Amino acid sequence: MGAWRLLGLSFHDAFMNMALDEAILTARIEDGVPNTLRLYRWRPSAVSIGYFQDTEKEANLEACRNHGVDVVRRPTGGGAVYHAFEGEITYSIIANEEDLGLSDAVAGYQKLCGGIIYALDRLGVKADFSSGSPRECPNILVSGRKISGNAQLRRRGVLLQHGTVLVDLNLEEMFTFLRVPWAKNVGEVVKVMERKLTSLRQALNSALSFEAVSEALIQGFGKALQAQFNQGELTPREVETTEKLYGKYRSDEWNLHRKTP
Repeated sequence: MGAWRLLGLSFHDAFMNMALDEAILTARIEDGVPNTLRLYRWRPSAVSIGYFQDTEKEANLEACRNHGVDVVRRPTGGGAVYHAFEGEITYSIIANEEDLGLSDAVAGYQKLCGGIIYALDRLGVKADFSSGSPRECPNILVSGRKISGNAQLRRRGVLLQHGTVLVDLNLEEMFTFLRVPWAKNVGEVVKVMERKLTSLRQALNSALSFEAVSEALIQGFGKALQAQFNQGELTPREVETTEKLYGKYRSDEWNLHRKTP
C-alpha cells in the first residue's frame, strides 16, 4: 500500500486528541497529507462519548469534575469509553478508502483491526475479531473478553477509525466515571465486567511498557495494511485546523447540548 505517515506515541487532553483526529481527516480529504497512523494517550484521563449518545446518561459528570477527568464527544459513533492515562494506548487511522480497498464497513473494521491482532500476537497474546452487534461496534477479544474497542467515521471517501488497546485495567476506577443504568453500585458493575473486559497485563500476567505496545502496533498495522510507515509531523495547515477545532471539542455546546437523533 506504499508509504504512510506515522505520528508516534504522544499524549494530549481529550479535546486536543479529538481535534487532531478531525484535523488530520480534513487534511487527508484535501489530499494535503498521506494516509496516517497516529498513536496517542490521554492526559488527564478522560471519558469519550459516542457521537449519537446522551452525555449525561453515559458519564458521571460530577465524579469526572471532582477527579479532573475530561469528558468529550467523539466525531465517531459507538459507546462511551474511559481512557485511563496509565491504562491504554489509542490509535487512529486516517486513510483514503480506495487505498484500503474496502468493500463494506465490517470488512473495513476487520482489515484495520487485523493490525491490532497482529500486534497482540507479537506481544504473546492470541486475539480474535468480533463483528459486534447492532448496539456495539466491532471489537477484539482475548479469551472471550474485550481488549480493544473501535469506531469509524467516513467522510468524502476518507476513513477515520480510532480505537483503544487496554494495557492495564482498573474496573472500579473505570465505572466510577461511566454510568451503568442497571447497576446499584460500582461493585455490582465490576463483578459483571470482570467477565467481559481484559487487558494486556491480565493476559500476560506481567506489565508491558507503552513503548513496547506502541512498537508492536506499528509493526502490526504495517503487516495488516502492507504499509511502510515514515515518521512525520503535522503540517502547518493541520496545526491551524486543530487550533480551530479545539474550541469546538472543549465546548459544552458540542459535548453536552448537541442534539442527538
